[in-house]
This record gives sequence, C-alpha cells and structure tokens, in this order.
Amino acid sequence: MMALLPMLPLRGLVVFPGMEACVEVGRPKSIEAIKKAIADGGDIFLTTQKHIDLEEPDLDQVFRFGTVAKVTNVTALENGNIRVVIKGKERARLKGLVNTDPFYLAEVEIIPESDESTPELRALAKQLLDQFARYVQTMKKIPAGAMLAIVADQSPSRIADTVAAQLHVGNEEKQKVLERVGVEERLRYVLDMVNRIAAVGELDKKISNQVQKQIEKSQREYYLREQLKAIQRELGESDDKAGEIEELRTKVAQAQLPPNVEEKVLKEIDRLEKMPPMSAETVVVRNYLDWVLCLPWNVETKDNLDTALAERVLDEDHYGLEKPKQRILEYLAVCQLRGSVKGSALCFVGPPGVGKTSLARSIARALGRKYVRISLGGVRDEAEIRGHRRTYVGALPGRIIQGMKTAGSRNPVFLMDEVDKLGADFRGDPSSALLEVLDPEQNFSFSDHYLEVPFDLSRVMFITTANSVHTIPGPLLDRMEVIQIPGYDSEDKLHIARQFLIPKQLKENGLKPAQVNIAESAVKRLIQEYTREAGVRNLERQIASLCRKSARLIVQGKRKVVRVSGTNITKLLGVPRYKESEVETESQVGLAIGLAVTEWGGDVMPVEVTTMPGKGNLILTGKLGEVLKESAQAALGYLRANGDDLGIPPEYFEKHDIHVHLPEGAIPKDGPSAGIAIATGLLSAITERRIRCDTAMTGEITLRGKVLAIGGVREKVLAAQRAGLRRIVLPVQNRAEVEEIPSRIAKRSEFIFVRDIRDVWNNVFFVDTPWVPCNNVLDKTMGTQAQRGVN
Repeated sequence: MMALLPMLPLRGLVVFPGMEACVEVGRPKSIEAIKKAIADGGDIFLTTQKHIDLEEPDLDQVFRFGTVAKVTNVTALENGNIRVVIKGKERARLKGLVNTDPFYLAEVEIIPESDESTPELRALAKQLLDQFARYVQTMKKIPAGAMLAIVADQSPSRIADTVAAQLHVGNEEKQKVLERVGVEERLRYVLDMVNRIAAVGELDKKISNQVQKQIEKSQREYYLREQLKAIQRELGESDDKAGEIEELRTKVAQAQLPPNVEEKVLKEIDRLEKMPPMSAETVVVRNYLDWVLCLPWNVETKDNLDTALAERVLDEDHYGLEKPKQRILEYLAVCQLRGSVKGSALCFVGPPGVGKTSLARSIARALGRKYVRISLGGVRDEAEIRGHRRTYVGALPGRIIQGMKTAGSRNPVFLMDEVDKLGADFRGDPSSALLEVLDPEQNFSFSDHYLEVPFDLSRVMFITTANSVHTIPGPLLDRMEVIQIPGYDSEDKLHIARQFLIPKQLKENGLKPAQVNIAESAVKRLIQEYTREAGVRNLERQIASLCRKSARLIVQGKRKVVRVSGTNITKLLGVPRYKESEVETESQVGLAIGLAVTEWGGDVMPVEVTTMPGKGNLILTGKLGEVLKESAQAALGYLRANGDDLGIPPEYFEKHDIHVHLPEGAIPKDGPSAGIAIATGLLSAITERRIRCDTAMTGEITLRGKVLAIGGVREKVLAAQRAGLRRIVLPVQNRAEVEEIPSRIAKRSEFIFVRDIRDVWNNVFFVDTPWVPCNNVLDKTMGTQAQRGVN
C-alpha cells in the first residue's frame, strides 16, 4: 500500500515496529514534519541517516527501509527544540521524496506486519527467547524477568524486532534486521546476533574472573604484609618509613583522586619507598605528595541558589552597585534552570574605594561559597601563577593552586585583585599565564608546573578588579566580562556613611552609638570639604578620625556625649582641605574647563591658552601624552583651515606663538576627550572672547570640526557637579549614557549636546547672543563688537 507521509530523518537511532522512543527534535524541517504529522492524524515515516553529521540529508543519504510511527506526545523545550514520543507501527520502504521544503514529504510503500505463526516459527522464537535470557544474565544490562515479560506474549515477528531493539549493537546491524521483511529470515538473523554477542560476553566473563583472581592475590599479599608488620612489632622492630608509606597509600585511597592523578601519586609513593630516608630528594617528593593530597580534587560546597536570599545579602553589605548585583542574580537564575553550576570570570572596573573587593566577599557569602583572595599588583614572574618546577630548590605551586588549597573546595569565589597592575620582565608574562586560568574552554585542565597534573578550575567563579582596563592586555580582557562600577555622588556617600561607615567605625573604636552623634550636616561637610574622591575610602578615614578624637574626649572626661555638627566639625578636623569649587568663578579669556576620567574617578581639567608674538610655534605643557598632543594639533589645524570664516587673518599664526597648558604639571594626562576644550581655549585666546566659567565640556574634535563621542560620562558629570559646574557640553552620541544616569543626579546639571565645534562655541562664549566671528582679531574695536554680538 502506497502513502504520502512527512519524513523524520533520525540520527543514531533505529525505530522498530512496536517500539516506543523519545526523540529530541531541533532541525527546522524536522519540527515542521512533526507539526504536519500531528495535523494529519499523527502518522510519520521514520528513517535513519547514514551519517549523523548531515543537517539536511538527501535521498541517497538515508536508508530506504524505515518505520511508520505515530506521534503520541509532544513537549516544547526552553532551547526551542521539541521532545517527541513516537511509537512504531509497521515497516515501510522509501520510494522517493515528493517535497523537501518546508519539510520532507516522502512517498512510502507500507509493508504490513505478518501474523504468521507456524510451528517452525514458534520454535525459532522460543530458541531466540532462551538465548536472549542467557544474554541478559551474562550482560546484566537489563532485568531478565522484566525483559522476558515484554516479549513472552508477542508474535514471532514482534519478538524478533523487540529483541533486536534491546541488543547492544550498532545501528547498521539493527538496520539490517529492519530490512529483513521475512519473519523466518529475521528470526534466524537476530538469533545469530544474540549468539555472537553471548560469545563475546562469555569471553568478557572469563577475563573478569582472571582479574578477580589477581585481586585475590593482591589481598593475600596485603594479608602477609600485615602479618610481617605484626611480627616486627612483637620483636620490637619499628619501621617508621613503612608506616609513612602506608599512611600515604591510605590517604590516596580516601582522596578519590582522578585516575591520572592517582597514577602519578602512586608512582611518586613507590619512588619515595625506594629512596634513602636522608636523601634530599626524599624531602622534595614528600612535600609534593603533601601538596597533591591536600588539594580539593572532589570537595565542593553546595551553592545557595535562592535568588531572594542572595539579593538580600548583597543589599545588606552594599548600597547601590545595581549592575554587579543583577549579574550575580542572573548567574544564580541560570544555575537554577540548568541544574548545574558553571564557572565564570568577571572583572570589576572602577575607581578606588567604590567597593570592588568587598563586593566579591559579599558575593561569596550570598552564594554560600568559600572566599579566597590574591593580589596581583606588582607580580612580574609567570611562576607566581603557574608555580616552579620541582627541579628548583624551594619550589612551590603557583598562587592559583595555593589559593585552591586555602579555599578547601573546588568551587570558591576566587578574587584576583589589581589585575591591571600586572607587570612583565625576562621571567615571563603573568598576564599570558592567566589566559588559561580565566578561559572556560581551557581551565578545566589547568596545568601547574609544580603539580605536573591537570587541575579542574571550571567550577571556580573568578572575579578580578581593576581601576582601568587600558593597561590590561587585550587577550586577557577578552576572557572576562567587564562590569563598570561607577563612582558615588554626594547622596550615595551620605547614605553609605550613615548606614555602613559610621556604625563600623564606632564599633572599631570602642564607642557606643549613644556616646557619639554625627549629624547629617557634619557628614555633608565631610563629603564636600574634607574629601574629593569617587569612592568612600577617604570619607571612612575622616569618620575614623572623628571617632578617635571623640574617644579621647570621652576617656579624658571632658565629654560624656560628643555631638558633631556642621558648625563644630572644624574644631575636631581643622580647616577644610577643599573649597566648594576649585575652578575659577570669573569668566576669563583663554580658560576652558575640560573633564577627564582618571583611575580615581572623574576630575575637572582646566585648559589654559595664551598667545604671544613669535614665529607660529605651538607650545604644549602639563606632562601631556601623545594622544592629547595630537588633539591640540587637530584643534589648531581646524582653526587655521577655517581662519577666514572665523575672522582670523592667515598672517596671525605666522606672527604669534600659542602656548597651551594643563595645570598640575606633575600629573600625566592623555586622551582625546579634551579636544573641544582646547579648541575653545585657542579661539578664546586668539579672539579675546571670554568663556563661561559655569560650563564644562568634553569631546573629541576632528579636523573637520566634528565632535566625537567619549567615555566615562557618569564620572565626568559627577566631577563637574563636585566642582560646582552647572552646564555640561557633551557629544550628541553620548545622549544614551546621560539617560542611564539616575535622575536625581542628572537633574542637577544642564546638558548641552553638540555635533560640531560651532555648536560648542554658540553655547560657551560669554555673550548675550550666539557667537559671531569678527572680521579682524587684530582690531580690538572689532573684537569688542563681536563680543557684544554685533556684525
């Protein structure tokens, strides 16, 4: 009988009539075929691919014989695949493919199942059942009673199919059974298969008996050895070395080491057993064995996958830091869904004092994992990471393996502090050694030079910290997920001080909350006038200083309760270190306020420009880097190229020297974001127009005057606010970053988004109307008119 049915090519599976199977389907054509089969009543044609790696096999790449089956159940999976339960009905032969898109539609010839049951067929079926029962007893793969109950009441044809489906043979052998339509031929072929497999099983049993005899021999030797030890004890003869060797062997047996590690350790124990006790090599081998046996090869802590509890723990320890917290909660959610835990590598980047290191400790507490920390600042030797080879005197494993020993589990939270401070010299590059540690495709077999056997780091959650990503090598940075931790604004610092810092310092200085009262006004003055930082480290030091001075007053009996307010704080801490605003409060010619990002957060960067008679030289001072120097040259190039439009005569640049200076000359400065500030300062100095003193600006300038996007927007905005600058000029491409800034911070500033340097000048020059170029900067009268906005 001919039929048109959707076809499902199977990989690595042969389905027989009467057999029920569960198949995961993910290929688009296969999914469409399942949908079509369900829509048409559930029948589908199953055939097996000749090569399992083919995604879209053609007619010649599948077997012609298959099975017509019925789809009984379909379940959608989270990964987009579907799980299908199918039950084979009858054999069929593939005649051709009618269509291949959107699914395979096959023309098949259905071969009805034979109900023939002659005495000869029943005899063959009984013989097959008997042989199969012996096969089950020999192989012990499935319960004998259960299997015999399955096949006992079936027809000879179905018995042959069911037994063939249960045999541990390749799919090609099973396909040969499927292609045998005659019942007698099929029974004889399956019977021959069972006999062949049973013969192999008998041979396997014989080998197992030989292995058992060898084990009994080893037990006999152990028994004799124990008797020998008892005799030595009776005679008063002690053998300390033998006891040590036996103790080591016992530790190896209890440690459940990986097979390759156990083999290596037993070889070292055999070497130790043959060495003289006073040999120098004996100490080396003994230390090596101690290190290997104390590592957590199979010891791990159980993760706390409760996201609500983890979120509560993180909020208890840290204020803000939403992105890192969200990343940890996402990690826990994925672990819950996967049912297994996978390691990861995060890199917290931010200014000092924002809580990067303490956040890693909180993550360990939230996950219920062990916590271990190493500092990589100043590390220059590759052996610090990978360890020294045992040929060196005093050799030890690297810091990674030492940290795993300290943790005592194979899935700790492993913090590597100051990864951006790594160095390199003739002894190697530690950052290159860290590539294997942080790469999930490699760290499951991390190789330490001292251990000489691979150690699995794939379950470790690695967290690194850095103040800047610019000094981290690109390949190493690529192995980590970078999470920016921005600086805190004044409100954040106030909250952190009240909730965390003050209670902590009161406790550390032996004070009770009732003895010292630090008012909110005092904390605000600490933040604004005694500290100037992105984090809260110096703020904590100032609070600690207040607590120490209060403790002294209380101990000396001068006060019972110390109340610190905004008015009397200067009596305890002295004159404030910072004024409310360190930038100029008067608009000036040639002074533009730029913004920069440093390792300590954002900062204002004044740009001073002056001109003098000369020969057209550009003088750059302030310890500027190459990129910053090129930005100044680009800004000057734009002014010279557009001098006619700006009212600057060509001879001006030939008769004047221009000096650009960035104050605080001992501090290195670099980067392109000062481009528009330099260009504005240059034009101001040349045209003698004043620049608004309440405006900060940041952006890269091109030779065509375009303003390009910059980084560190949040840090720069906070720096401008700390300095009292209300207006901030930013590239229009950075509008999205501004929108991510919390509204309580953004509403304090007026943001001006620009595309071109002319947009900048129209908003920063101190005039009542937009900036209009003068006709001749050498004419003081015309310059004054331009300042007033007169053509």
